[in-house]
Amino acid sequence: MVGEDATMSNPSSAETLDARIATALKTVRQPRPKLVRPIVVIGAGGIVRAAHLPAYEKAGFPVIGLLDRDKDKAAALAAERGISHSLGSLAEAVSFAPRDAVFDIAVPASELVHILPHLPDGATALIQKPMGETLSEARRIALANCGLLGEIHDIEIQTSTYTPWHLWTFLASASRLEILYHSIHYFDLIRSWLGDPQGVYARTEKNPHTANLAATKTIAILNYGNAKRVFVATNHHHNFGPEHQHSFVQWEGLDGAARITMGVNLDYPTGKADSAEYAPRRSNASGWRQIPISGNNFPDAFMGTMGALQSFAEGSASTLPSHFEDAFHTMALVEALYRSSERPGEPLLENDETFTVDD
Repeated sequence: MVGEDATMSNPSSAETLDARIATALKTVRQPRPKLVRPIVVIGAGGIVRAAHLPAYEKAGFPVIGLLDRDKDKAAALAAERGISHSLGSLAEAVSFAPRDAVFDIAVPASELVHILPHLPDGATALIQKPMGETLSEARRIALANCGLLGEIHDIEIQTSTYTPWHLWTFLASASRLEILYHSIHYFDLIRSWLGDPQGVYARTEKNPHTANLAATKTIAILNYGNAKRVFVATNHHHNFGPEHQHSFVQWEGLDGAARITMGVNLDYPTGKADSAEYAPRRSNASGWRQIPISGNNFPDAFMGTMGALQSFAEGSASTLPSHFEDAFHTMALVEALYRSSERPGEPLLENDETFTVDD
């Protein structure tokens, strides 16, 4: 047999592909500042406990102060993680922080407008944790940069799992939930690949088991023209055991496909292992290859964002992976999704004169 399949089944061809993948992975580097800066964390919630603080400890980024509206919570977490100072107010935190400190702000979105104006002029602050900073994500990007995917024409993101929303008490009164606090990261990711869409179609809905919460289930289609299919589907209430839970991002290109499993969403907040796979384009038998990765979204992903910010602040990196202007455009996309969700769908026009049924 001759043709693509015969070529791809040839051991030497497989070795060549494996070598290309290995070469691509060598280009992956977590951003790292030459001189680390001290960090003052604003917020002592679950995400700080489970991800931020373990990540900074692992990376060797010193956390010198911790602030939370609940002073006892801040004091307890600071003592638990060996942080020397728990701070009682924003004013105290600003006064305490040295000039080169990085403010890591992990609070509900509604609180940002009350915090940012009080930071010193020119302060370095991390206020959003976009997708694309996990090591598995970086390795997938390396595959694209080395030409193993080709032009992307299909992006599919699906999450069907059980998320314990009660861990974030502030969400009980939030008017927006799923898109704003979860899927926003997916839309960040999509925009980083394809830019802004021409338009969106979306529905975000409540779940009867959490009637006190805003919408926690979403389906969204992003219009990038006739040659591309892009959609996000999330269900955070699949509480029927792990057998059929899933959480993945998949890219299809002209030359190959990549898929990552986001283990953090499975059995949250403990999480399961992340994974990454790649397949070259071929006509039949499976050609998926596991991509070796180390680390997980929690806590390793949070090392990347802080490292990138500190590197940019000191001038050793000329670009910032996610800056204010980019975040603003993602928020514009979020607003469009919510507007779309509020509009009724196209009705069935059974009584329209153009709709006829033969006798």
